[in-house]
Amino acid sequence: MALREVAQKQARGQRVWCVPYARNLSSIKIRGNAKDWWGRARSTFELGNEPAVGAVMSFRATNVMPLGHVAVVSSIVTDREVIVNHANWHRNKVSLKMGVRDVSKHNDKTLVRVETQPGRYGNFYPVNGFIYPKDDG
Repeated sequence: MALREVAQKQARGQRVWCVPYARNLSSIKIRGNAKDWWGRARSTFELGNEPAVGAVMSFRATNVMPLGHVAVVSSIVTDREVIVNHANWHRNKVSLKMGVRDVSKHNDKTLVRVETQPGRYGNFYPVNGFIYPKDDG
């Protein structure tokens, strides 16, 4: 569904953003800029520093990313690397199966590097943590 919506937006000449993509891909239905998701999630969702498949990784706002960023964890590789799917990391595109490496001093996932091209990791980005989907079971 998330990829179908992206294709429809692109066909209409509309921009693809990380927030609607993450919202459609996950069961986390938060609105507003990515930088606000962490605060808005506090009253409704469980938050933490350990990745889980289906969780939303919440990136902090920076000078380079003033609106923040959100990505959805698709798999866990090691205790320091996850794979995410997200939109608009590369302008107006969806990026599937991109690695994210924890480079934080205390292995708490508060600072990461994101795979920009296969096998190539870019700048350092601060992370709030993970927003976990509700267990409907």
